[in-house]
Amino acid sequence: MTISADHTAAENTDLNAVQADAQEAEVRRKFGISLEAYMLPAHRQIQMVDPEGQLKAREEQGTEAGHEYPLPGDAELVAAFEQLVVGRRVNDQNSALVRQGRMAVYPSSHGQEACQVAAALCLSEGDWLFPTYRDAVAVMARGVDPVEAMTIFRGDWHGGYDPLEHNVGIQCTPLTTQLLHAVGVAHAAKLRGEKTVVLAMCGDGATSEGDFHEALNFAAVFHLPVIFFIQNNKYAISVPLSHQTVAPSLAHKAVGYGMAGERVDGNDLVALLAVLDRAVKLAREGSGPLLVEANTYRMQAHTNADDATRYRAESEVAEWMAKDPISRLKTYLQGRGLLDAEAEARIAEHAEAVAKQLREGLGEDVPVDPQELFRNVFSEPTPQLREQSALLADELSREATTREETAR
Repeated sequence: MTISADHTAAENTDLNAVQADAQEAEVRRKFGISLEAYMLPAHRQIQMVDPEGQLKAREEQGTEAGHEYPLPGDAELVAAFEQLVVGRRVNDQNSALVRQGRMAVYPSSHGQEACQVAAALCLSEGDWLFPTYRDAVAVMARGVDPVEAMTIFRGDWHGGYDPLEHNVGIQCTPLTTQLLHAVGVAHAAKLRGEKTVVLAMCGDGATSEGDFHEALNFAAVFHLPVIFFIQNNKYAISVPLSHQTVAPSLAHKAVGYGMAGERVDGNDLVALLAVLDRAVKLAREGSGPLLVEANTYRMQAHTNADDATRYRAESEVAEWMAKDPISRLKTYLQGRGLLDAEAEARIAEHAEAVAKQLREGLGEDVPVDPQELFRNVFSEPTPQLREQSALLADELSREATTREETAR
């Protein structure tokens, strides 16, 4: 029997309707709200601790029906604060190492460390993290050796660490490609029947890329356990968010793909952990992909090669300095009696030890072997690669001979 195109379209429409009805019923059962209310972010961003470090009243946190978030546990918050302090020290140390010529480039996340820490700590050991080039602090918080995490910024040809050791994708400079990798890993995990959750990090600039659309659409269609975590730091290098989108928020983009979206104060580590912990739980239970937008700010330049004063005012930076995530969480923990002078000293000592490890590790000269250019391209080198390798070897040999003769 021949099935007409119209017949096929009708069957697909019926199937979509059945799936939508089932999803509506499941959302009402779990959250007591409509599917639309579940998918759309809460009317206000989620914020639990204000910039002065005070816990906000429940009705002022931005939560509403179906978007409730319990406070993270005390031990989780203290551990997060330690990672926050370490992350700030790493950012400042790396900026100094760039000026000293120890690193080629460094995209600082100074001011965004709360997003970095929450992204790493919300995941279980078997879950996967896919970072951007600005997420070195998140990579370290997942357990990657600090020097290995910074190897790529020294200019070495490889990523520096084994992604399989800690389930952390390699940082890379191409924009948004990591989202596709994350979706692929999540798809593979689902096919194998694993309970793996994947968290894919990106910036607001990435939402303007085609890979962003393809990743979200694929994840939604195949109902994959992926959390797309957008760090909205207001600028794609020098392009402000207003020149990228006129959507009410980046979280609102989620509903267009058939997934839930939420927005949270990206400098409030308490709220970040609450929102991401819940997102991970829902993804692991089979609720499909989710999108979380964290509103934060890049305090320093895009990289050391950028002049941020050309596209933003000092008054804007000063406004965000008052929202610093470290001072906010420190005040909150002290007020709760969870952080005393002894604990602060221990954390500061740990942060300084990491900075020392970076100074010493990145200060070592790395032997350079130009033949590595050809060694790992293919398992079996092509004739062209062998020819190029031989030409390079000959050139290096002649240069060495010339230097020896000059030295005599």
